[in-house]
Amino acid sequence: QVQLVESGGGLVQAGGSLILSCAASGRTVSRYVMGWFLQAPGKERVAVAAMSGLGRRRYYLASVKGRFTISRDNAKNTLYLQMNSLKPEDMAVYYCAAGPDTYYTLSVPGNYDYWGQGTQVTVSS
Repeated sequence: QVQLVESGGGLVQAGGSLILSCAASGRTVSRYVMGWFLQAPGKERVAVAAMSGLGRRRYYLASVKGRFTISRDNAKNTLYLQMNSLKPEDMAVYYCAAGPDTYYTLSVPGNYDYWGQGTQVTVSS
């Protein structure tokens, strides 16, 4: 059982940076794959970035490669998303997710069992 709480969203100007955090409680997060998903109004959730428990496997949405970095501090049970060079197109609700550390495709929402409440990221031009 894992509970996830996101924080760090807010308003930022285009070209700016933001760090999202996901605090996990319950089972040690090193045993889970974890990822960030975005959902824009009227759209399905899409994986932004994800990584396996020990970081051996990683996934990035093509549009954020080179701009976003996913990381995790397993000792603190916390997942992070460093977002740089933000664009208005990045504006969405971002959700933290966790699932069994298997060899499932990291970008598929259905492979995750636990979800946070989401945090809004707004980017102004």
